[in-house]
Amino acid sequence: MNTYINSALNQIEIALKTTIQMVEVIEEADLQKKPASNKRSIGELLEHIAVICKADLMISNGAKQKEMNQYYSSVALLSIQDVKSAIAENYKTLKDIYMNLTEIELQERTTAYWGATYTRYEWLLEIVAHTIIIELNYTHCLSTVMGKT
Repeated sequence: MNTYINSALNQIEIALKTTIQMVEVIEEADLQKKPASNKRSIGELLEHIAVICKADLMISNGAKQKEMNQYYSSVALLSIQDVKSAIAENYKTLKDIYMNLTEIELQERTTAYWGATYTRYEWLLEIVAHTIIIELNYTHCLSTVMGKT
């Protein structure tokens, strides 16, 4: 077990658990609410959080833009329970894969469809950052729309 991988995964897990706790305070009808007309709804932000682990894993494995567009268009999380289930399932997938990578595999460089190239370890750090940024956006959206955090 790589201590750094375990630590990075722990940070993702903390952010996702925090998000799930915040989801517990909303109602299904709240999923459609937006802080502004040009912003994502609560449900859209939650859907984004729910797919980050899987989508970013696919990108780190070299998925092309067409494949990613197909994946994103296939996702339809219509309820709070759907979101919570997807968060747990996609995190488990990410964790299972990363916990089984060798040191050599962690140093392999892969390139995203837009041209960014990182080692698999750097991709994991990118997933940590992405998860936390979207969680912060969700927190802001929730507090703006509902006065809840």
